[in-house]
Amino acid sequence: MKEFLKRKNILFSFKRYGVDCLGAMAQGLFCSLLIGTIIKTLGQQTALEYLVTVGTYAASMAGPAMAVSIGFALQAPPLVLFSLAAVGGAANELGGAGGPLAVLIIAILATECGKLVSKETKIDILVTPFVTIFVGVALSSFLAPGIGAAASSVGALIMWATDLQPFLMGIIVSVLVGIALTLPISSAAICAALSLTGLAGGAAVAGCCANMVGFAVMSFKENKWGGLVSQGLGTSMLQMGNIVRNPRIWIPPIAASAVAGPAATWLFKLQMNGTPVSSGMGTCGLVGQIGVYTGWLGDIAAGTKSAITAMDWIGLVMVSFILPGVISLIVGNVLRKIGWIKEGDLKLE
Repeated sequence: MKEFLKRKNILFSFKRYGVDCLGAMAQGLFCSLLIGTIIKTLGQQTALEYLVTVGTYAASMAGPAMAVSIGFALQAPPLVLFSLAAVGGAANELGGAGGPLAVLIIAILATECGKLVSKETKIDILVTPFVTIFVGVALSSFLAPGIGAAASSVGALIMWATDLQPFLMGIIVSVLVGIALTLPISSAAICAALSLTGLAGGAAVAGCCANMVGFAVMSFKENKWGGLVSQGLGTSMLQMGNIVRNPRIWIPPIAASAVAGPAATWLFKLQMNGTPVSSGMGTCGLVGQIGVYTGWLGDIAAGTKSAITAMDWIGLVMVSFILPGVISLIVGNVLRKIGWIKEGDLKLE
């Protein structure tokens, strides 16, 4: 059996399922729901109906895009990979608000089942797609509603707790999601799976920004403008190797998360009412900020918000850029003076 699984490239490991698949799923979400929402918003603001149409089509393909991305991470054979589009569509639709988590679990199971039968018969062109789609859709019918409901319940609990205790939960959510962003897992996928919006979504945005902007600013001495852009608008995950060598360099961004989180939830009442995946993106391509903005527009259209105020913009800028940069720089300089952070510790390869 071990030899058979090895031949089929089926490896049971946390890295493959919990890291590689989550990261791939986030990319699938970005290339469908997230970019679709951005394009649609741009079309609405410029009165270009074609962009609205393009964005709507892109966003509607979130399920298939996530499933295919997960199959790609699992190195699925072509017939399995292409069959996952149907599986992702079914799992995402039946999973409801918690659809991304349903897609993650079911796409993994369907992919591995498809790999088991791939190229084992002379009619592979029929057998492999049939098994992959049949297993995936069957699992979606039985499991996706429950998985989606469970994920939504956890997300709702977090959001309820944040509304109840904005200061404390602002710290907790901001720090944890910010850490997830920098680790080799996907904070965007986690936020999407939990449907994390509202004040909790605002805290998540703050935590992600604290890590991205924090590392970008405090490492400017070593990495200059290239590092500022690649970390501030790309990902703080670039520092993961340096964190392993010296974990103390993570203290300033985490401290910034602990301040920016409650500033978002308690002081500025910053809510993420755009797509949940935006909550876990931070300043990556300014997706977090665009998500907050689209949420404002949605609230205005729904009648729950009268207009975008100056305080809204001040809060967004403070939480996204100023607090993360200033706090990380101050704490980072203190740690440099006491020798916890040394020259070159933040240098990117």
